[in-house]
Amino acid sequence: METNNEFGKAYIEWCRFRLMQQYWPRVERCVAELTEEEVWWRQHETNNSVGNLILHLTGNLRQFILSGVGGVKDTRNKDMEFSERHGIPKEELILGLKQALLAADETLARLDAARLLESTTVQNRDRRIFEVIAVVVDHFALHCGQIIYITKLKTGKDLKF
Repeated sequence: METNNEFGKAYIEWCRFRLMQQYWPRVERCVAELTEEEVWWRQHETNNSVGNLILHLTGNLRQFILSGVGGVKDTRNKDMEFSERHGIPKEELILGLKQALLAADETLARLDAARLLESTTVQNRDRRIFEVIAVVVDHFALHCGQIIYITKLKTGKDLKF
């Protein structure tokens, strides 16, 4: 059992590293490169803007990690994440995401690795805690890539990370 506990601890640390040390700095830099208008730009009405993606990442972190793992009340409004069209300044967007990431990181830092196989319910579906965390890390990576692509498209800069 000790090997499983050590593996669980390593898994949690790896997930925290990916979110806080790899994905977060990239998103933060991209938003800094964009103007207010570019943050809300969308190539087509069916595409998401960087602003929408940030709202979506924030909602996902809060619902899956803070609520699903940490037990706080789920107050997510997923429809708003995609329907917003310019009303939130980029500094407010990035601050909200940073606060959600810090709270998620704190929740994961306190998580006992023995709980990784426990079940929790997120979005009306029972999932094991390790799966909930994996979904968040994968999800964040996907949208981080989209944010980088949009930033390169709008600024013409070859961002190096």
